[in-house]
Amino acid sequence: MQDILQQLEAKRAKARLGGGEKRIAAQHGKGKLTARERLEILLDEGSFEEWDMFVEHRCSDFGMADQKVPGDGVVTGYGFINGRLVFVFSQDFTVFGGSLSEAHAEKICKVMDMAMRVGAPVIGLNDSGGARIQEGVASLGGYAEVFQRNVTASGVVPQVSVVMGPCAGGAVYSPAMTDFIFMVKDSSYMFVTGPEVVKTVTHEEVTAEDLGGAITHTTKSGVADLAFENDVEALLMLRRFFNYLPSNNREKPPVRESGDPPNREDYSLDTLVPENPNKPYDMKELIVKVVDDGDFFELQPDYAKNIVIGFARMAGQVVGIVANQPLVLAGCLDIKSSIKAARFVRFCDAFSIPVLTFVDVPGFMPGTAQEYGGIIKHGAKLLYAYAECTVPKITVITRKAYGGAYDVMASKHLRGDVNFAWPNAEIAVMGAKGAVEIIFREEKSDPAKLAAREAEYKAKFANPFVAGARGYVDDVIMPHGTRRRICRSLELLRDKKIEEPWRKHGNIPL
Repeated sequence: MQDILQQLEAKRAKARLGGGEKRIAAQHGKGKLTARERLEILLDEGSFEEWDMFVEHRCSDFGMADQKVPGDGVVTGYGFINGRLVFVFSQDFTVFGGSLSEAHAEKICKVMDMAMRVGAPVIGLNDSGGARIQEGVASLGGYAEVFQRNVTASGVVPQVSVVMGPCAGGAVYSPAMTDFIFMVKDSSYMFVTGPEVVKTVTHEEVTAEDLGGAITHTTKSGVADLAFENDVEALLMLRRFFNYLPSNNREKPPVRESGDPPNREDYSLDTLVPENPNKPYDMKELIVKVVDDGDFFELQPDYAKNIVIGFARMAGQVVGIVANQPLVLAGCLDIKSSIKAARFVRFCDAFSIPVLTFVDVPGFMPGTAQEYGGIIKHGAKLLYAYAECTVPKITVITRKAYGGAYDVMASKHLRGDVNFAWPNAEIAVMGAKGAVEIIFREEKSDPAKLAAREAEYKAKFANPFVAGARGYVDDVIMPHGTRRRICRSLELLRDKKIEEPWRKHGNIPL
């Protein structure tokens, strides 16, 4: 018995050491934490229960039979974040560069299967050189097993990926199918093919950082949601982010009591929107002033800035916020912003998070670049997401809601539950100037007549009353009362239910 206990402790010590002191020092030298150090920061102290510490690879080719490390390059198990259950896997770059073997994949699949069984989120900390070449197709099969579970778990339990090192080739598709991706600046990157292959095939010279670094994916591609300065900041922010997520699709998000009164009014909002309809303002100011304690967790803040998405709380209840941003492209919807918002709305719908929409949209972005890029289909993604969404939907039109973009942005016609407008809201097919130039094109030569027509059009349509007369807007509210009305509406919609016709699934315009 004593011998077995000694062997057990020796195996545990070897597993904890990973690739050894030298490789751990190299990991620290790059400013990166080890797999286990990351879990210590992410999870509540002393809560981590490790699984499969003794698993080893089964490859005997290319001298691999003599290179076995308990755990095989990934630490898996479960723990708690702020007292809530979560399943985790953390790839260990010090062991074979964190490369994925068949056994490595089996460990990840085991925690994902259990997460779905018990209804708890999955967080993956990715730091891997990719498939383990020595194992050939067995490692590729392992990736596919993980991919399948990503798809099966989608919409069942929240999945979050934190890319904390290399993530290349087929490895990128597992994070891509998770709900949110966080990255670390200067030490993490994602790409399907690396700089060397790019140079060989397309003759482009590009660094790994420019090709697939955190800045690239949070500003240009939109693949990642947020980029952080280092491992510690990423993990601490992930702990904060986790507070907004429900455990699974059968539970509602956690409610946090707030000292911020639901009926609080903010009179500075009455002057937020400029009198000049062409002058921009910051929609984030409105968001921060109406949510609990001014606490807004924005996602993708540096990508498609003409739309704002993120989580906040209203009267303690988690809400997903989507808002046009007049400071950027006048708040127009384009390809990138449509995709960004559509995916977020679908996540909220899958996990019972009410969607709060602030609207100031002059329309869809015109131009050949948008049309050739498929704005029709990409814009339809946002329309589809809102129309399909069955969670409580509350909409506030702050200024412009023109054309098809009015319809798309959670209008009453797409089953918006409560739709408000501010007194200066303009709900129309288009702006007054453009409208009269089409309707009264024969009077274009007479500027005075055209100006009179424009004033007439504004008086008739540049207000919320026509929409209100038809019931498309439930009430015209004063800006200072926005928080109070939203909180009341959320309370009203707490037990909302919608019966849908049976179908296997819809066919979103991808």
